[in-house]
Amino acid sequence: QVQLVESGGGLVQAGGSLRLSCAASGLRFSTYSMGWFRQAPGKERVIVAAINWSGRSQYYKDFVNERFIISRDNAKNTVYLQMNNLKPEDTAIYYCAADRSPLKTTILYDYWGQGTQVTVSS
Repeated sequence: QVQLVESGGGLVQAGGSLRLSCAASGLRFSTYSMGWFRQAPGKERVIVAAINWSGRSQYYKDFVNERFIISRDNAKNTVYLQMNNLKPEDTAIYYCAADRSPLKTTILYDYWGQGTQVTVSS
């Protein structure tokens, strides 16, 4: 079965950086677009960034404001989210997801991970 396992979350001070990873198995990773989403307490889940199967096309939600970079390594079946200049409002559970569409920017992805907590202190 398809498994997406996120890692790399944690507690960081404002202005710091984290790199999230999402390891995929049970699917032909190189044919899926991948997305990172986040959900803060009491709020809906929203997209943060997405990347197409080859890595050549990316999408970022406007609040990212050039602070985050999404990338992927198809040889390792892994997608990454490099987060820089983190702010307290970035605090959320971060999820990765996989979809067979070329580059989906909605929440309607096929497969989801369990999430990793990111907490940014002020």
